[in-house]
Amino acid sequence: MIATPPKRILMIKSHSMGVGDLLRSSAAWRMLINTWPGVELHLLFLSKHAGYTTEELIKEHHLLSSASFITVRAHDPSVKNAQRLPICKVLAQVQALTLSLDPDLIIDFEPHGLKTSFITWMAAKACHATTVGIAQFPVRSWFYMLCAPSMRNYAQTYGLTQPFDYTNRDFVALQAFGIERNGTPIELRLTPAAISFKQSLIAVLPQGLPVVGLNIGCATEGAAMRRPDLNKLSDCFSALSKRMPHSLVISGAPFEREINSQFMQLCAVKGMDMNLIFDCSGHTSLLTLAGLIDGCSVFISSDSGPYHLSVGLKKPTICWFNFPDPAAYHEHSWVKRLINPSVREFLDLFSSLH
Repeated sequence: MIATPPKRILMIKSHSMGVGDLLRSSAAWRMLINTWPGVELHLLFLSKHAGYTTEELIKEHHLLSSASFITVRAHDPSVKNAQRLPICKVLAQVQALTLSLDPDLIIDFEPHGLKTSFITWMAAKACHATTVGIAQFPVRSWFYMLCAPSMRNYAQTYGLTQPFDYTNRDFVALQAFGIERNGTPIELRLTPAAISFKQSLIAVLPQGLPVVGLNIGCATEGAAMRRPDLNKLSDCFSALSKRMPHSLVISGAPFEREINSQFMQLCAVKGMDMNLIFDCSGHTSLLTLAGLIDGCSVFISSDSGPYHLSVGLKKPTICWFNFPDPAAYHEHSWVKRLINPSVREFLDLFSSLH
């Protein structure tokens, strides 16, 4: 533990700009604030490219005083194998940011490699901050003033199998302070834009019916294996509509409209009332998507970004998995999971949550 409570913490991350990967860090942010009330948290993310949609969501997160994204490659995410920027350019940006924030504590949350270790060390030289990192292997410990044991040590200490719940990853570094997770969930609050979208959505939905949200998703490269089978999914919602008439609001990115359309065609064939199905794909940003989710009684999603938004909002949530994936689970009372379910399993679990 450090002797003097920090006033400003710079948190360095560099792994994935996925919604779930970043939002899962909020549990660790909460515990830092609980440990040192009044502390400012400043996130520095070393991003592969500029322009990830996640940036807008995280910059508005209520637990952060600021969020900065420094890119380490040229071009945007659509350009594969983009050239890496010279490390001197990255360091210059990091040092300028560090000087402007003047943190007294810098935490490197990344367990692997030496890039963030070196950047943390150089950043600290600019402001004389205490540095903390993970001693995943011996050389890494040279770059930090305080070290947390390895991920393997963390897993053994808490009886976890690897890969463990992604939310626990950031608590590996916090071992250096003796800060434990203790079941702390991830969290998210509605922004004014989200509240406005929620109000406008509710205004156009039929009154007197529960609202069920659905995210089919998984249209990004390599994610199709996580997408529910559309025929089985439509069977489940057809049965649900007979048991409990409801408005069905389907979220999605613009490039997921075709998937949503295929699902809706199957719903029509199975006799569902299409006047009660609303396709919102392409009509939300990540910020306003939070408003859509919060306007639902229950939100059902594949293992994708909206799943984590719903969990963070503490909305009754069902995640549809095609196969077991313990690292992606959230173990909270408002979250349930289905693994390639039958219609009966779907209906029973829905009834237990709604």
